[in-house]
Amino acid sequence: MDGSMNHGGMQMNQTMGMSKKKMMMHMSFYWGDSATVLFHHWPGDSTGMYILSLILVFVLSVFVEWIGHCSIIRADSNHVAAGIVRSIVHTVRVGLAYLVMLAVMSFNGGIFIVAVLGHGLGYFVFGSQVFMKTDKNKTLPDLGC
Repeated sequence: MDGSMNHGGMQMNQTMGMSKKKMMMHMSFYWGDSATVLFHHWPGDSTGMYILSLILVFVLSVFVEWIGHCSIIRADSNHVAAGIVRSIVHTVRVGLAYLVMLAVMSFNGGIFIVAVLGHGLGYFVFGSQVFMKTDKNKTLPDLGC
């Protein structure tokens, strides 16, 4: 049936030339290595490619956190140039974060878990300041405003 709900998913007809091809789009979380993440037929039905997609989403999530917490601008740099660089870095970070969001929207449970774990690990390493060296003589932390 066109556009009808079927076992937590929605079937859609896609006309390609003279033939019709049915696609399954999940509308609730599911488990398994048969998924479509970001691109048509990727990772497909291959377990190895599914594991690769899990690794890619995890690394991408960690990278999004790193980019959000890294400081690549020196304090004595030109304000206009610094603003342009910060804007470019922000744009790249938001674009990559949207890619992670679209991967999660595949509704695959494994993809969701590795995205959350990647963001969590990335924040722990880069954002929580657990690994930052501190000066023991300082009494108050620096304000990063």
